[in-house]
Amino acid sequence: MEQDLARVESRLAEIESRGLAPIAAPEPAAARAALAARIAEDDARALASQTPPPPAPDPSPKPAPLPAAEPRPSLESLIGGRLPIWIGGAALVLAGFFLVRYSIESGLLGPGTRTVLAALFGLILIAASEAVRGFSATRDDPRVAQALAGAGIASLYGTLYMAAALYQLLSPLTAFVLVVVVTGGAMALALRHGPPTAAMALVGGFVAPLLAGFDAAGIGPLLVYLALFIAALFGLAIRRGWGWLALAAAVAGFGWINFLIAALVDRPEELSAVGAFTMLLAACASVALPATGTRNPWLRLAPLVAGFIQLVALAPSLEFGALAWSFYLVLAAAAIFLSWREPLYLPGALAALGFLLVLEALALVQPERSATPVAAIVATLLFALPGHYLATRDARWAGLALGGTAGPLLIAHAAAPSLLAAPAWGVLELLAAAACASLAWRRRTAANDPVLALASLTTALLGVLGLAQFLPDAWLSLPLALAILGLAAWARKAEAPSLFKLPALPFVAALIAAGLPLLALTELVAASVMGDRLPYLRLPQADLLLRTLALPTAALVGSLLDPRMLGKARRPVGSIAIVVAVLLLYALAKQPLAIATLEQFTAAGFLERALLTQACLAAGWLLLRKNQFPSLGGVLLTLGLARFVWFDLLLLSPVFVPQQVGGIPLLNAAVLHAAAVAAWLWTLAPTRPIRIGAALATLVALLAAVRQVAHGSLMTGPVSTAENGGYSAVLLGTALFWLWRGITTGARDLRIAGLALLTAVTFKVFLVDAAALDGVLRILSFLALGIALIGIGWAYNRFLGTHTKTAAPESDTAVSQSA
Repeated sequence: MEQDLARVESRLAEIESRGLAPIAAPEPAAARAALAARIAEDDARALASQTPPPPAPDPSPKPAPLPAAEPRPSLESLIGGRLPIWIGGAALVLAGFFLVRYSIESGLLGPGTRTVLAALFGLILIAASEAVRGFSATRDDPRVAQALAGAGIASLYGTLYMAAALYQLLSPLTAFVLVVVVTGGAMALALRHGPPTAAMALVGGFVAPLLAGFDAAGIGPLLVYLALFIAALFGLAIRRGWGWLALAAAVAGFGWINFLIAALVDRPEELSAVGAFTMLLAACASVALPATGTRNPWLRLAPLVAGFIQLVALAPSLEFGALAWSFYLVLAAAAIFLSWREPLYLPGALAALGFLLVLEALALVQPERSATPVAAIVATLLFALPGHYLATRDARWAGLALGGTAGPLLIAHAAAPSLLAAPAWGVLELLAAAACASLAWRRRTAANDPVLALASLTTALLGVLGLAQFLPDAWLSLPLALAILGLAAWARKAEAPSLFKLPALPFVAALIAAGLPLLALTELVAASVMGDRLPYLRLPQADLLLRTLALPTAALVGSLLDPRMLGKARRPVGSIAIVVAVLLLYALAKQPLAIATLEQFTAAGFLERALLTQACLAAGWLLLRKNQFPSLGGVLLTLGLARFVWFDLLLLSPVFVPQQVGGIPLLNAAVLHAAAVAAWLWTLAPTRPIRIGAALATLVALLAAVRQVAHGSLMTGPVSTAENGGYSAVLLGTALFWLWRGITTGARDLRIAGLALLTAVTFKVFLVDAAALDGVLRILSFLALGIALIGIGWAYNRFLGTHTKTAAPESDTAVSQSA
């Protein structure tokens, strides 16, 4: 107590030293008690502040310890411990089968005895599998029991086949019941022993008919047996989630189908049952595989595709009859139903459509095709109706709709046009075009949708073919031109980039359809370029050209007014269209004069050629001046200039080849033609190449004027002295005029051209003209030339001096300003 009191007093002294008021109490005992309680409270608080808080619990759960990984079996354990067991199980199965076969061949035992012994052998193996599970020596190794159970199941399947198919000891109903019982036992044993037993049962069940003779009882019982056996395997695979078992059963089933097709090549009447089995196997396997948990899309699609391939291969043996078509269409319906349930199967439905078109094409070329038209109608409805209904769900449904709508109809029309009259074909194709157009309209808001472009193109194709049935064959270009205009208008309406390329396709189709006239035009151009004077004789008939090429070409060229049209193909396809248009205009321009003889060529050949060249130059000049389609304007201008140089100056020049140009000086075809060329060039943009070409064309016009004055309408013949002097005078006058214009307007290139021409004329006078003169004429010519040259030089130097003095102050002012 005294210690507590001393402690309280010392604590009180500490509190008073901190400036705290003491606790007032009426009595010392009470004061001491209250003070003791306060001190105890302070001590507890101090102790709590010195004690570290407990760590917060970790909210994340601790992972459970991983089980120890089983060691991977070594090669020695695989070869020495496991492989012999499986080989032994297989050997037991084969031993039983061969024992039965030996008894059959040697006649030792009757059918009933053989069947009973085979059944006992299978049951003994199954019993042995259960027995070894209880032996201490084999209890820890389940593979022995698995091998025995699998061998026993395979033996029982073989026994049932032998009893029902070979010896008819069992009725179909009894055999079916026993197969169900064995299947149930196999499933129970597989559930008890695991996959190895199922694998052994798989092998035994499929091999049993081969060992006993697959066709001993006919193909029908064999296929029934295979169908029941595969169904049992599918059920077991679904129950245990063994995708490998379902896939192996499907592969084995298709293996049997191929074996039977090869074995029954001489017995086609029995292949109908094989077709039915194929249809069922493909459909059931497509359902069984996903039910086992298989997620690989290719594995799930494989049975459908394999079934379609098998049915296409079987169809010729079944003579493309109603039975063959029914198998295929039922399987196709199953594919569409599965695709509706799960989009994973949509590629299978598309594959079904593709194989259907192949099958239809093969069937329609056969002499007997009574069932094929009906099958084509059913196929169209089967694929088109769900495709159009579900087109907004997935683009692949839309593709199925387009293929189902157009595919069977187009194949039928191409392979067997005699099935219907032309108007009937036209009505069907126009109806199909309307269906495809409705699909394109529903998907018009998807700018980058490939289905939109495909639907639009399919509509155009069906529309062209439908309209063509109501027109003569020579007028195919009319629906093609309408297709070009329609696709161009649709592209502008929908504003989808992919649609702007489509008008090129009907135009290319029009070019292909007009292959022969185009080839004739090509040969004509080649011959004309090589110097043929009578290209008119090579021209196709004008009405043929107009019917085949004029309308599509005009439609495409008109659509090019929209700069978006044709997209990246605008330049190549547009160039082709322009070339074809120019060729057509060329062919039409050849019609009025119809130059078909050399006499006609001499009389009007130059005039016709000049008019064609001027038409090209005028069109190019107009487009360039208005800055509309400058590329086309440049092409036309270049074409006109090339014609002028190649034909009128070189290859077919009237100076070398006799051609009438007209008898009036200056107002004749030769002068006006060259002068017009110069005029077109002088009035274009003043670029250096254009002005050089204009100057050269001006010189050609002046020389042509002198030549025509000297020779008249026919400009062939030698050059006289007066004509030679006329050339010099005209060239000299032109040089002086260019110098004057260049000095007065400040056009430096014109001054240089004048000086160059003056130099050329000077050399000509000294080297050519003076050599033909004598005496006073030579003296006067040189005197006049000298005076003229001196005057020109003095005037030009005055101009250069004035120009230099004018430019110098300007440059000094510029320098001072910059300083």
